[in-house]
Amino acid sequence: MTAMNFLEKDQKLSLDKLRNVLVRLEDTIIFALIERAQFKQNEIIYVQGAFPFDNEPDFNGSFLDYFLLETERIHARVRRYTSPDEYPFNGNLPAPVLPALDFASHLIPNKINVNHHVKSMYLLNILPSLCAPGDDSNHGSSATRDVECLQALSKRIHYGKFIAEAKFQADPEKYTPLIKARDTTALMALLTNELVEERLLRRLRRKAEIYGQEYADESDAEEPAPVPSTGTYGAATNGTAPSRKRRRSSTSDGTKRRIDLDMVVRLYKDFVIPLTKKVEIDYLLLRA
Repeated sequence: MTAMNFLEKDQKLSLDKLRNVLVRLEDTIIFALIERAQFKQNEIIYVQGAFPFDNEPDFNGSFLDYFLLETERIHARVRRYTSPDEYPFNGNLPAPVLPALDFASHLIPNKINVNHHVKSMYLLNILPSLCAPGDDSNHGSSATRDVECLQALSKRIHYGKFIAEAKFQADPEKYTPLIKARDTTALMALLTNELVEERLLRRLRRKAEIYGQEYADESDAEEPAPVPSTGTYGAATNGTAPSRKRRRSSTSDGTKRRIDLDMVVRLYKDFVIPLTKKVEIDYLLLRA
């Protein structure tokens, strides 16, 4: 697959290349969700003020808020958010310490950023279905995976700007009067291809099914615990140990999976696709 390279000035927007990017981002998002799903919800890391940050007396956000802010501060210094396909969740980030890169100007100037919707959607609608309830104390690991999920979802959704621009350039006569009339209903109908969306959801479900399988060979079906020596852990042994089976989630057909397939499809159908379309329409209206 050929990806978009925003440093190539002579590269034109191509719907095929953009779709390749979106297909690759499906993989990124699914793997990020799988990684987050190994930990419990750990709801305390989303509670404002639950953790004291002694070196930041003016900060009163959640553990995730702090982790995300510090991550973006580092990324901003190495010019991540100067790239036209990267959007931060925080404002007032430090300036890059590296020389600026000369990116191609595919988009009209805009300040569209829907990351507040992305974060809210992720915390309220995705995490409860993705992770088991409870607290396993893996707060830092959970926040790390949350940031990865949020950044991947943000990138996927904001690619709607490039999709909208490419579609406009392919047929400006059809889009221009609707944009001037600010007819968002007609624009939504023009942007929507139900067959493509259905194909995307089928592909997504199949990927989640394949990537989320728990692989186990025959020796993993029942794994005996190591036999400690006499007196270890304060208890004598007779040289044998009880059988210990690994716990895995399973479906009705016996397949072991690390992620809920319906949740992944619902994520795209109910949130990613609608938010992407919102970005597309918001961007197109600026062309008036």
